[in-house]
Amino acid sequence: MLQILVDTLLRTSDLALVALGLSLVYGLAKFPNIAHVQYAMMGAFLSYVFSTWGLPLVIAIGVASLVTGLFTLLVHHYIFRLLLRSSPAVTMIGSLAMSMLIVAVALALAGSYPKMFDRPRTPPIFLGDAILSWSQVITMATTGTIIVLFLLLLFYTRVGRAMRALSSNRDLAYASGLNANRITNIVDFSSGALAGLGGSMLAMSIGAHINLGHDLLLPTFAAAILGGLGNPIGAIGGALLIAFAETLVTNVNFGFLFGQPMVFMPASYINAASFFILLIALIFRPYGLFDREVRRV
Repeated sequence: MLQILVDTLLRTSDLALVALGLSLVYGLAKFPNIAHVQYAMMGAFLSYVFSTWGLPLVIAIGVASLVTGLFTLLVHHYIFRLLLRSSPAVTMIGSLAMSMLIVAVALALAGSYPKMFDRPRTPPIFLGDAILSWSQVITMATTGTIIVLFLLLLFYTRVGRAMRALSSNRDLAYASGLNANRITNIVDFSSGALAGLGGSMLAMSIGAHINLGHDLLLPTFAAAILGGLGNPIGAIGGALLIAFAETLVTNVNFGFLFGQPMVFMPASYINAASFFILLIALIFRPYGLFDREVRRV
């Protein structure tokens, strides 16, 4: 049972930062950015490149996250901001095109073979019946720290209050004199940096590869939708629920149902379990489990 809890927290660490950034952007721009998961893949490759240049791994990941955030800001300013003049649907299609473009460039520059980080071997950590590595501990600690800092920013700073005001009622925020463009730029940069950081930490375990973004697409969007699109705190809760569903499906022994000593679900059923829970939840809560916004017909 403890191993299931550990695996759930690890998977939550994989999804939470990317889902958080996706929900942040949607709260302000009001369109689902499909290319967002490719920013995670971009951050993973940049971290690998910077580490091969001789930078310490921590600094390489930090620089890669900042570069990814800057790239996200430029893409939104020069592409998505123009597409939003048409409609959110057109912008979503444009984000799909941008997603495929990023993957094509990464494939041309890095190839299809995964790039593994050169890290020293460390002995595993045993917590009861659970086993985890030091890199996994660092990943969970980093994710937890980032989430706490984000919550402090969101609820205890002027920038955070401005972000919440702009997300809740853009027209009223404009009338109140908020600098909407500055806040939007901060959110765009932060969302890309969070995605780059999340992708970099995930790549430490599985390597940087061109399918990293594709693998994150379905569970990340499921987490963001389950938490209520535009609700960053809900996205974190959604990531936890999706992670628990995926972990439970692949770790529970269903042998008692078939009269066999050991029967486990194949890994290919992971996404099916996530979306089954998402479907059931949205039947009863169409706007997500944690969405409290008043809807008018």
